[in-house]
Amino acid sequence: MGNAKLQSIHVHPVKALRGEAPREAVVEPWGLAGDRRWVLIDDGGKVVTQRQQPRLAQAAAGLVPGGVVLSGPGLEPLTVAVPDPADPAGAVTLDIFGDKVEGVLADPSAHAWASTYLGLPVRLVHMDDPATRRPVDPAYALPGETVSFADGYPLLLTTVSSLDALNSLVAQGRHAAEGPLPMNRFRPNVVVSGTAPWAEDDWSRVAIGDVVFRVARTCGRCVVTTTDQDTGVRGKEPLHTLGRHRRFGGSLVFGQNLVPLSGGTIRTGDPVRVLE
Repeated sequence: MGNAKLQSIHVHPVKALRGEAPREAVVEPWGLAGDRRWVLIDDGGKVVTQRQQPRLAQAAAGLVPGGVVLSGPGLEPLTVAVPDPADPAGAVTLDIFGDKVEGVLADPSAHAWASTYLGLPVRLVHMDDPATRRPVDPAYALPGETVSFADGYPLLLTTVSSLDALNSLVAQGRHAAEGPLPMNRFRPNVVVSGTAPWAEDDWSRVAIGDVVFRVARTCGRCVVTTTDQDTGVRGKEPLHTLGRHRRFGGSLVFGQNLVPLSGGTIRTGDPVRVLE
């Protein structure tokens, strides 16, 4: 583990859209700064992700001062400002995997852009106060821990060696032609190199540079991992292979969910140390 280091950082400003790979990122209690602070919702207030709309993989969101810029095939890029949380007309309650969460509607131009892209009515919502809006699942949380619009935890960690091991298994299976799979299928926040395959299964506390994280639980994977992030086309892998080799209880596992125990800045190349 002495050579383990942070290989890459990934921030997805809008949940389900393509994100950015900065060389450094500030770690906030609810995740990397700017990560998944925006989300799309349907007419009923339910979150829209690649689970329902794989075409979202081809749209992108980039951080700009005071907001985000949306881009996607066939549309002009649109810059969207962070909405004013004090505007009562912008308040909205959304449903993210059964959690009721308060958010703030973006400018109507953002709704129009995203609705045109998907061909169905959606609205873009910003999380104004991640310190209070959405607690981490209490079954796996410490008191006061919160999360952005990520699936359930502030950060997702994956390792290069485990992906290599998974791809070796894919190559031996029924859908070998779909491999090797790139890491972006798993939409992690931090990717670590220099470990043994699946070593992260046994971690409970890690440090990336000077920032310490608690490993909350393994990450159960969904249909999004079968979605080619360049084309939006779905296949069978990696779920077919995870189902045969990485089934733990009812989950098909790849990666670990992290909760920050301290703040700071992480940078690519930082050493990664297992503390427990």
